[in-house]
Amino acid sequence: MGGVTSSVASKMAFFPPDPPSYGVVDEEEEPPPAGAAAHGTTSAAAAAGDACKVATRRVAMTGVRWSVGVEARRVRTRRGSEIVAMYVRHPGASLTVLFSHGNAADLGKMYGIFVELSARLHVNLMGYDYSGYGQSSGKPSEANTYADIEAAYKCLVDVYGTREEDIVLYGQSVGSGPTLDLAARLDHIRAVVLHSPILSGLRVMYSVKKTYWFDIYKNIDKIPLVKCPVLVIHGTNDDVVDCSHGKRLWELCQQKYEPLWIEGGDHGNLEKFPVYIRHLKKFLSAIKKLPAEKYAAAESEKSPAENKTQSDSETILEAPRMISRRLEPSMKSTTHEQPMLSMEHVDKRRRSTGHRERARSSRDRKEKSRRSVDCFDRIDELEQPEKPRKSFDRIGEKIRAMGLCNVDCFKEYPHSTEPCRGH
Repeated sequence: MGGVTSSVASKMAFFPPDPPSYGVVDEEEEPPPAGAAAHGTTSAAAAAGDACKVATRRVAMTGVRWSVGVEARRVRTRRGSEIVAMYVRHPGASLTVLFSHGNAADLGKMYGIFVELSARLHVNLMGYDYSGYGQSSGKPSEANTYADIEAAYKCLVDVYGTREEDIVLYGQSVGSGPTLDLAARLDHIRAVVLHSPILSGLRVMYSVKKTYWFDIYKNIDKIPLVKCPVLVIHGTNDDVVDCSHGKRLWELCQQKYEPLWIEGGDHGNLEKFPVYIRHLKKFLSAIKKLPAEKYAAAESEKSPAENKTQSDSETILEAPRMISRRLEPSMKSTTHEQPMLSMEHVDKRRRSTGHRERARSSRDRKEKSRRSVDCFDRIDELEQPEKPRKSFDRIGEKIRAMGLCNVDCFKEYPHSTEPCRGH
């Protein structure tokens, strides 16, 4: 089965530039293999810790215009390949973008774009070549790309000291596959950007109704597992990966950010539209304002008035928080009424001159208490039916999406031929 999967992957997914658009020259000697004997006073624990770190060495890229703050490394993956990764440093940057490029591209072709994105977005940026792309060794395969992005991520953490919560994963086209695979396995990634993403490899060619075992890059099954905010960017005139792929992935996100559907954009020119950079800046600004993990619980308990002041952060949707906000105004209004009722009771006791007045006050209190309970009953009657109805709708959507395959499963759907229009 693995052979069939690799064959499908090679036919539908991987087209590395031939010849590569750049070269590399070693700047450092190759490090000793992991597990080699440690010198003298180095403890066994320290040697074991070093063995867990990713093996890298500095190289110089040739055939590209050198830029300040750019360096390149060879990074060894867990599957034995040596991939080339380039790191663009921006002074004062608080976020780092780990960029997985698309098909028919390598670091030489992406070099200028990476440098410009780092400068305009004020971020550090690491790009890497998949196994078999550019000057990376090995052969292109789905499994190798997963090992490739994992090695690039470890290089950011081990070599450049980048924290997981400061990393934004960016996947373009085929790069959305390794991006979502890593994002689904990491709990503290700051955010994900999907640029012209695919639902799966097979779905690029056929409008299939279910996921088959031999399919590759099953993004449709992995996107619901991503816990961080997700931005989706897609061109409405994309004739390689239809815009419906991006739309469906956005619908399946846990935390949705306002998507960008670029009118007239195709599969390879979205960076040329001014709205592309503007929307990315807006997104990065919004996720920078997100609270740290230890303050997330306190942030969810803020009043609706306080949350309304964070206009950028509001675009990141979270269903449980929205439900709690909808209930908060009614609950708070009733809690404010109680002190007012108690003060009125004290005033009546002061003005009371006889048993009849006290009895009337007692009846008033009972009636108000009854009205307060009726108020909660009405809230319950309004709110409770809403929850099961929404849950039923969600379950219904999942049931409808899990139809059994039939002989028509490889036929094109009528609606899939219509171009996706912007929201």
